[in-house]
Amino acid sequence: MMCVQSNAVCLAMVAAMLFAVWAPQAVAQTREDRVEQSASHSGQRHITVSAEGSVSARPDIARLSCGVVTEAEAARDALDANSTAMEKLLSGIKASGISDADIKTTGFDVSPRYENARDDRPPRISGYRVSNDVHIVVRELAGLGGLLDKLVTLGANSISGLSFDVAEAEGLRDEARKRAVANARRRAELFAAAAGVALGRVLVISEDSQHVAPRGPMLARSQMAASVPIAEGAQEFTARVTITYALD
Repeated sequence: MMCVQSNAVCLAMVAAMLFAVWAPQAVAQTREDRVEQSASHSGQRHITVSAEGSVSARPDIARLSCGVVTEAEAARDALDANSTAMEKLLSGIKASGISDADIKTTGFDVSPRYENARDDRPPRISGYRVSNDVHIVVRELAGLGGLLDKLVTLGANSISGLSFDVAEAEGLRDEARKRAVANARRRAELFAAAAGVALGRVLVISEDSQHVAPRGPMLARSQMAASVPIAEGAQEFTARVTITYALD
């Protein structure tokens, strides 16, 4: 019985010694294979270029914020006056052709109005201020100037944040991407031809962040004498790509 146990222990010790010798060699061989593969890939001749592509378009929607600010000695009076004015303003906006989906309340505030005392006493509340603002989307730019004028007539005494946009912008962004890729290939072919080599397949392609920039005024709108003159300009969509090509 002792002989059998002794033989088993001996076999286990021999197996452990063989594994200790073989395992580092296997790991080293695996690392060598990876290094060789990496060196083989990194050793491939290549060229990396960056290029931009741009597309400009005339905006077809406008966004803006408008609202009513009222003040009174009592908060209740200020709120009632504000609510009455906002109901009139919202009804007029909807009557101008703005859909409910394009009208959204973005701010409502009731705050005290303070008056500084002259004899070093702490400020006292002299009244209350109520503000209510909505964000609207205008999809008919031909009537934007008239709408701005109408908002003031309806009682809006706060108008801000006028901006222009393109409703279907994703298609323009895709066109800018295509132009960026075409410009990158044209530039890579130019460099390859100048160096006396042939341009190969694409190895890596990446896109940098896109940006949209307004351009100079394109059209000033003033259809009616009472309308506010508006120049919406143009939107420029720019895409930038970086591409690595193999060199044959």
